[in-house]
Amino acid sequence: MQMIVDSLRSKGKIYKKIQEVSPKELGIRNKIKIFKATDVNGKFWAIFAVSQKSRLLMKDVHKFEEIYAKLSIFLNHGFSHKIIFIDAPLCSKAKEAFKQAGWKIY
Repeated sequence: MQMIVDSLRSKGKIYKKIQEVSPKELGIRNKIKIFKATDVNGKFWAIFAVSQKSRLLMKDVHKFEEIYAKLSIFLNHGFSHKIIFIDAPLCSKAKEAFKQAGWKIY
């Protein structure tokens, strides 16, 4: 989590509160870290951290959108911003799909 906080702080993003949400709480079996954050302006952020060796494809974009929908229902509110940290190679079509869906990729 500290790596995520440091990389966001270097980009000028400061948060009052960051809370980790367990994937088991959402009924997800993926190896993903999910965070709910509140910035100093009171806006909510959904932060996903994905670490895998294989390339992220279009099917993964749909999977993350489903996880985001489950997170919104579980926490009972929408998020102003969505961020995803990816350590794997990213398909160009998947990158475009993430951007069109409103994700910021780091």
